Order: sequence, then structure tokens, then C-alpha cells
Amino acid sequence: MKYLKFSFQICLFFTAVLSAQTKEVTLEEIWNGTFRTERLDALHSMANGQQYSVLNFNREERSTSIDIYDYKTLEKVNTLVNSSDLEAMDYFTDYTFSKDESQIILATNEESVFRHSVLGNYYIYNVKDGKLTLISEEKIQEPTLSPNGNKVAFAKNNNLFIKDLISGETFQITFDGEKNKIINGITDWVYEEEFAFVRAFDWNADGSQIAYIRFDETEVPEFSMDIYGTALYQTQEVFKYPKAGEANSKVSLHIYNLKATKTDEVNLGPHVDYIARIQWTKNNDILSAQILNRHQNNLDLIAYNSATAKTNVLLKEVDEAYVDVTDNLTFLKDNSFIWTSEKDGYNHIYHYSKDGKLINQITKGNWEVTNYYGFNEKTKTIFYQSVENGSINRDVYSIKLNGRNKTRLTEEEGTNGADFSADFSYFINTFSNAATPPRYTLNSASTGKVIKLIKDNKGLAEQLSQYGISKKEFSTIEINGYNLNMWMVKPADFDASKEYPLLMFQYSGPGSQQVANSWISSNDYWYQLLAQKGYIVACVDGRGTGFKGAAFKKVTQNELGKYEVEDQIAVAKEFGALPYIDSERIGIWGWSFGGFMSSNCLFKGNDVFKMAIAVAPVSSWRFYDSIYTERYMSTPQENASGYDENSPINHVDKLKGNFLLIHGSGDDNVHVQNTMRLVEALVQANKQFDWGIYPDKNHGIYGGNTRLHLYTKMTDFLDENLGDKISK
Repeated sequence: MKYLKFSFQICLFFTAVLSAQTKEVTLEEIWNGTFRTERLDALHSMANGQQYSVLNFNREERSTSIDIYDYKTLEKVNTLVNSSDLEAMDYFTDYTFSKDESQIILATNEESVFRHSVLGNYYIYNVKDGKLTLISEEKIQEPTLSPNGNKVAFAKNNNLFIKDLISGETFQITFDGEKNKIINGITDWVYEEEFAFVRAFDWNADGSQIAYIRFDETEVPEFSMDIYGTALYQTQEVFKYPKAGEANSKVSLHIYNLKATKTDEVNLGPHVDYIARIQWTKNNDILSAQILNRHQNNLDLIAYNSATAKTNVLLKEVDEAYVDVTDNLTFLKDNSFIWTSEKDGYNHIYHYSKDGKLINQITKGNWEVTNYYGFNEKTKTIFYQSVENGSINRDVYSIKLNGRNKTRLTEEEGTNGADFSADFSYFINTFSNAATPPRYTLNSASTGKVIKLIKDNKGLAEQLSQYGISKKEFSTIEINGYNLNMWMVKPADFDASKEYPLLMFQYSGPGSQQVANSWISSNDYWYQLLAQKGYIVACVDGRGTGFKGAAFKKVTQNELGKYEVEDQIAVAKEFGALPYIDSERIGIWGWSFGGFMSSNCLFKGNDVFKMAIAVAPVSSWRFYDSIYTERYMSTPQENASGYDENSPINHVDKLKGNFLLIHGSGDDNVHVQNTMRLVEALVQANKQFDWGIYPDKNHGIYGGNTRLHLYTKMTDFLDENLGDKISK
């Protein structure tokens, strides 16, 4: 068939003997941990390069420990600390070493604030004498040891503090912090969500200075959510949330000098929209910062010298659409630096001098670097991950700083990720593909050769061999002039002479990827359940998704939801032309951006889709936050048509099919306001639909039986609206 170009198929190894398979996947099993995948938790390479630590959980004793393993033998050689030996805490959930590894920060009683941020009780554990020191009686955020390990900085009540671990004294370095007004050293809501960092302070190399970002939220509009809980009266959570086109926090950059006990503000010019990253260089006095304009299409990497109070621009990135912030900035001993950028059309690695002059582009080609692992100063070697072997795969590579001697360090086709030893002599490779659950091996960093197997999830593989699991077929489909990546799951007893209902899944957000050759997720188990019922499930990554170059990703600029929806509708029509798919029974579903998409597809593609499920959808980009939305859409004041013509709330009159709308009332990200406004629009258009609200649940809609209830509801909705003619 000319419209389906199959590149390869991944067949699950446990489908060989269908007659021997008797079990069927159940919703209860998906959400009760039956298919739990074993992983290595909180792995840290020790400074000696020959050992690594892992956070281990003892479920029988309900304790945690930090255990040390030898890279060569993979044998446990030591337990640094076990919570069962600590009177002050029953367990800890995370740990961080000091630079010399003589002290460890242990986290306990952690509670989520937003997506990435947590409050908790934190202790300093002294490895040599076993002494345990509580940092603060109150819950705090982001405790960070100084380079020499003598002090720890942390945030509390929107202010910054430093505890001297020798004297035991704690002193405060900012004093104007106030909820919903001023934040020092911790990001505001929108920075945390969209720039993906929480700790907005950083020690310099010798621990004599702390740089931090100050957020003035005073003029940012407030958003409120009712929290229903179990009390007689509900409470209310109020926080600052800048929607598209509204006021953002005013940000400023400051440096506190511990010796002088004073703070200086860094002069960044008359107006700064975003300080997206701060990082000290190897020089004790030189701080770097990534500064973005509000449109996010101009990024300056600046260097500030605290000794001279002078600022200069090291490099400037400009793009017609937007510039991505990088987490891969690495300063070398000579203060030259490594940087990643997609300025040549694909994300690649660059080497610049300390003055910001380009030395060379290290990686090149029509493929993307997807992860930067580090630089070995001794051998002048960079380690990274890329999609050079196909955009749905990931491999680990090494390359010299001069761009020569590129070596592929992983061999198996699928998703490979690496955790390198501190001296870059070894790496632990995490490998999986659609047929293989995560497998951890010890590999040589110089050759990539597998030295030993660490963990392979063999038990899970054997367990799944008892089920009627269908293969996941990867291919491409030609739509609107592009070869789009896709996968399809068919019933295990698929008969090409029959017609099957089709459920399409997608997310489709800018730079995202759902078609990846990696191990299956909870949703995939649900798709297996649906396949066992007699559905075909498919997913296509359309225009705007990631890892196929900047032009493909940024084609949706200023028109979020236009080209992505056109692609999904066109895909559905192509699928409907297949002899084994019933074109009258095609549905689509998605979550978040995917819910925005599935709503739009049902409304705009009302002649193609019979039903849609939208979970936590954006119904109008006017309701979503400033940083994300304006990155792709500019402001509503500048691009009103882009906002309104592609938002589901303005197309409810086109609804013909069956629509299920789901949201959590405690969603701080995509507010339930989106669903309420969409509901009102549907009501006023006299359109019938189904909907459900999960009280106090956030964007993830989970906790207790919540996921089981949600997926039961979605399954029943599918059976009622697509599965009425399923014939096995």
C-alpha cells in the first residue's frame, strides 16, 4: 500500500505460541503494580570512578539504605548508611553527596509543592563518624552543600539561609521573601513548570559567593483553586499564575558575598524578561546566565565578573521561532565551554572559547543530539546520546573535542541511555525496546563493550509470556508531504479479512515524541487490554513533534493546533481506507496537549472521528501560562487569530460524535477552568457529551483508586461508542 511505508517491525518475544497464552490483561493489574518494572534508583558514581552508590528499599523492614557497589565485580562492598540505624528518621527518600563525599544530605517527609518542587526535612549525615545533623526544624527546600562541605544553603518561606556546619549557626541572607509577592532563590510557578528548574541559587567554586534569582510576583495575577478535602468547609489555594499576555514576575540577579556579608545586584541592563539559567564558571568570580526576551527567540549567554562588576555577552542565539534553553553548558578548565544548539537546523554540540568565539562544531548531520553526558578532560572526549540511528531510537556515542573519532558505544536497536563513572572509564547502559524490558549492563566507556549484566527484568518478561500480548509495529506513513513515524497494535489473533474499530492516541506537543522504540508504559498495557477486546490502537507523531530537525518541529509556530490537527485527521482518513479498519468506528484520545488535540480533532474532523476522550485539555491557549504559550504563539495581543481559530472552545458547534471530557479540580497546570469554559460552550451550543471531574486531583489525576476508576470509565466509554460491533 503506497501510503504505508513499513520501515521495520518489533515483535514481542512473548507472542510466539498463541495457543499457550491464557491470561488477559486487566485494569486492576495495570494499576496495582502487577507489571512493575525493576529499576536502579538514585544511582550516583563515586568520585574514585570505580564504585557507584544506589538507593535501596527494604520493603520487609520498611527501611532505606545507600549501598556502594564495585563497577568491576558489581558486588556490594559497603553500606554507607541505613535508616534502620538512625533514630531520627524511619526512612529517607533521596540523598546528595558533598563534593568530597564525606557528607550526605538525606531527605525525608518530602511533600510535593508543584510538579518538581518539594518541601521536606533534611539531615546532614557524616560518613566518617555517623553523626546526623538536622538542617532545620521546619520543612525547607533545595538544601545544597558548599563545595568544601562546611556550609549548606537552603530556602525557607521564600528566603535564603546558610547553616554553618562547623559552628552550627544558621544565618539568613535575604529578608523580603513573602508568599505571593517575593521569592528568593526558588523559582516561581511558571519558571518551575516551563523552564524546569526549582533551585535558583548556586555556590561559586570556592564557596565564597552565592548567586540567586529574585522573583517579584507582586503584579502577577492570582489564580485560586478550591480544595474540597474531607472537612466541613473547603479551603482555597491561591498562587500566582501568569497566563498568556499577562504580567510575569520581575526577575533580578544577585550575588551574596559571605566574607563581606553583603549582597550586590547584577546589572543586566534596563529590562530583563527571563533569567532561564545561572551557573558559575571555573573562575570564582565569573557567573554565567542565560537571558531570554519575552518572545524567547533571542537568548544571550552572559558572563558577569563579580570582582569588576562588568558584564559581557559570550554568545547570542537568535531564531525566527524560539530558542531552546540548554542544560548542557559545560565550562572546561580553561573556561572555554561546551554548548548545544540547533542553529544549523539540528541539535548539535559546539565548543566555544572563554570569550565566546566558536572553536568548532563537534557533531554534525541531519540528526539530533538528545542528551549530553559529559566531558573527559584527560582524554578530551565528549559522551552523548543521539538519534543518528533513526529518530525513534537512541544510541550512546563518544567523540573527541575536535570532532574526530566518533564511536558508537551501544549496539542494540532501541533506546540506550548511559550513566558514566566519575572518571569516564565505565558506564551503566539502560537499554530497552518495544520487545525488551529495561536491561542494565556495565559497559566499557572506551569501546562500549558489555562487561557484565546488572539487571534484566527477566521475571517481568517471563510473567508477560503468560498473556496474549500483541506486537507493536513501527512504520512510517506519508501525510501532507511528510513521512511521519507511527506505531500500531493489533489484536493477537488479527484477521485481515475482518474490520476492527480503531483508537488513535497522540500528544503532538512541540518537540514531543510518542513513537519511540522503548519499553511499554502503563498506557501500553491498556492498549494491550483493548487489543484483546478487539480494537486496533495506533499512534502517529505529526508535524511539530521532535527529533526530526528544527524545521519539522517549528512549522507549527503561531498556529498551535492547526497543522497537528490536519495531520491527525488525514491519518485517520488513511487508516479508514485500510480494508481491516472500520472507517465508521475511529476514535481518538489524549491527555493535556493531547486532550486539546483530541477535542479539536473530534470537532474539526467530525466526518472522520466517531468519538474522542480528552483528559485535562487546554480548551483555549488564552487560559494557559505565559512562558509555554508565548514561546510558540507570541502573545494573544499580537496573535489573536492564532489563539482563537485553533482552540476547541471556539469549535463546539461542529460536534457530532461522542465526547468524554475529564479533568482534576486541583490541576495547578491546566486549570479546570479550561474544562468548565468548554462545558459551558458545549451546553450553550446544545451539544450532548459526557464528562467527569476528579476532586482535588492535579494534572496527573492519580492517588488511591483514581487511575483505575479513570481507565475503567474510559474503557466503558470506548466499548459503548466504538466496540458495539466487535467480533472475535
